[in-house]
Amino acid sequence: MSNSTPSQAAPKQFNYGGQAVIEGVMMRGSRALAVAVRDPHGNIVVHTEPLNAKIYGNRVARMPFVRGLTMLWDALGLGIKSLMFSAEVAIEEEDASPGDGKEASKVFEGPMQWGTVLFSLTFAILLFFVFPTFVARLAVNLLHISQYHILENLIEGLVRLGLLVGYIWGIAFMPDIKRLYRYHGAEHKTINAYEAGVELTPASVARFPLEHPRCGTAFLLTVVVISILIYSFLPPMGLALRMVSRIVLLPVIAGVAYEFLRYSAAHQDNAFIRLITKPNLALQHLTTAEPDESMLAVAITAFERMMVYEQGQETVPDTAVLVEAPAGGVVT
Repeated sequence: MSNSTPSQAAPKQFNYGGQAVIEGVMMRGSRALAVAVRDPHGNIVVHTEPLNAKIYGNRVARMPFVRGLTMLWDALGLGIKSLMFSAEVAIEEEDASPGDGKEASKVFEGPMQWGTVLFSLTFAILLFFVFPTFVARLAVNLLHISQYHILENLIEGLVRLGLLVGYIWGIAFMPDIKRLYRYHGAEHKTINAYEAGVELTPASVARFPLEHPRCGTAFLLTVVVISILIYSFLPPMGLALRMVSRIVLLPVIAGVAYEFLRYSAAHQDNAFIRLITKPNLALQHLTTAEPDESMLAVAITAFERMMVYEQGQETVPDTAVLVEAPAGGVVT
C-alpha cells in the first residue's frame, strides 16, 4: 500500500479536488485524473488519464479570474466523462469479466462529451439565472412595486437561492443520489486527510469532516450570493435586456466566485473568513453523507493512483485497470 501525504506529494500549492460518481470517486491533480469505481463484483476498477497541459500549464489560463473559467469548463467535461465511465462499470453484468487494462469507453469523448457539457450548462443557466429573472419581474408587476428596483433584485436572488437549495434537497430523496452524496463525503474526507498530512487509510480518513471549503456546492452558493451583489449595481432595464445581462455577466461572477473560494480555503485560520464561509459549509450538509469504509477505500484508491502520476513516478496511461481491495484497506 502506498500512502500519500503532503511531504511526499507534488507541490502542495495545487488544490487537489474531485467529485463523486456512480459508486465511486474521481480525483483530479495537475497532471492526471483517476476515477475509482466499485463494480458489481465488489472490486475497484480504476481509470486514469493525463490532463490537458494547455489548461493546467498555460500561463494565461492560470491568471486570476481567467483560471476559474478555464478550470470550470474543463472540470465539467472531465466530470461528465467520469460519470459515463462510472455508469459503465456500475451496471456491468454479473457474468462479465471486469476490464483489466482495457481502454475506457471513447463513446462520450469529442462532440458527444462537449455537447453534453453545453446542454448541461444551457439548462443550468436557464433554470438558475433566466427563470428567476422572469419570476421576479412577474412578481413586482403583480404586486405593483415595479418601481422598486432593489426589491426586484432581492426577489430574483431569493428565487435563485430557493431553486438551488430546493434542487439539492429534493434530489437527495432518490436512493442513487443518497449513495452519490456518501461518495461525495468520502471524497471530501480523503482530501481533508491528505491536506492534514495523515496516512490515508479508511480508519484515519473517517475521522475527518464531511465539509471542504473548495467544494463545488460552496462554489454554487457563492455564485448565487455574488450574483445578487453584482446585479444590484445594474440600472433598471427591460425584461429581455435584463435576462441577457444575467447571461453576459455570468463569466465575471464565476471568476470572482472561484477567486473567493481559493482565498477563503487558504485562510481558514482567519475568524472572519470562517464566519462568512459558514453558509457554504452548512449547505454541504445537504450534498454529503457519512460514507462507510468501503466507500472510503474507493476514494483513497482514486487519490493515491492520481498521486502516483502527479509525482512523475509513471507515465499516465489512458486505461482502466482492476484493483483488488481487501476489507479495510487499499491496494495501489
